[in-house]
Amino acid sequence: MEQFIQEVETYAAAIGRKPQGVLRAAVGASWGSWDNWRSGKASPTMAVADRIRLYMAENPPPAEPEQARDVA
Repeated sequence: MEQFIQEVETYAAAIGRKPQGVLRAAVGASWGSWDNWRSGKASPTMAVADRIRLYMAENPPPAEPEQARDVA
């Protein structure tokens, strides 16, 4: 579960949204779901976790622009 939480947090940060917003967009999760998952009061089913991972894969964060390189 900790790995899944980290995946969602990393993805959310990369797209500039809160994790709860990702859950709402991916699976229509209720507003309290994220807090309950983080605190251990509840957890998603494997099917829900898979749907969220699929959503993140199908909606990747924008690519970062290439950093300027020094050309010698």
